[in-house]
Amino acid sequence: MSWRKEQRRAERGYHHGNLKEALLQAALGLIAEKGAAGFTFADAARMAGVSAAAPYRHFRDRDELLSSIAQRGFEQFEARLTAAWDDGRPDTVTAFERVGRAYLAFAREEPAFYNAMFESGLPVDANPALQAASERAFNIIRAAAERLAALAPPGTPRPPAMMMALHIWSMAHGVASLFSRGDAARRKLPMSPDELLEAEVLIYLRGLGFPTDRRAPAKGAEPPPVPPEASSGSSVPPGGTPGGPWGKPK
Repeated sequence: MSWRKEQRRAERGYHHGNLKEALLQAALGLIAEKGAAGFTFADAARMAGVSAAAPYRHFRDRDELLSSIAQRGFEQFEARLTAAWDDGRPDTVTAFERVGRAYLAFAREEPAFYNAMFESGLPVDANPALQAASERAFNIIRAAAERLAALAPPGTPRPPAMMMALHIWSMAHGVASLFSRGDAARRKLPMSPDELLEAEVLIYLRGLGFPTDRRAPAKGAEPPPVPPEASSGSSVPPGGTPGGPWGKPK
């Protein structure tokens, strides 16, 4: 749901004393226009149509207001990623691709929330509720990475799932921040952001030795040649150095 729809509801609710929600929606509007660093506590009060002192009834300061917005953003982000992941159905790779598209769609459709979540400069660990919400969202990416890591072919070192999750999160965030955001800071791209992220992840997985071609082999096609070390059942190339960036599989 976009902040504009929520703002209209907040404006109606404020007449019934819903000051906190009115301030949250006023701040979201300001973030959408100026960014998380582009407004003051007094600006939010003015946009909500209340006195400069009124926000202190619900928020200690501007940072606490921003933290509340970021927390709500992470909660909505988690819901989007959870629905996209769908516990890995119908298969891990297909579900993971949906998660990537959902990540980019959230950045594009909810730029104010995304800005508050990732560009406000707030110390996440200073607010337990905000930290918990951000970790729940990240855990969806980590769960997907754990399933992907389990797809490592026999003889291929299995990468740590946490490291994979951080790498993939970095890729998704980079594409979202540069090319898939819903504000004027979005860069032009000769392809869609979804296609760019898919290509990045594909190259990444291939670099780890993961199978990435889900097409069935053509009828009568010859199987690819098997390297000598693979046919001997060893993942150690000549010279005795374990294969893969993480060494020998455990």
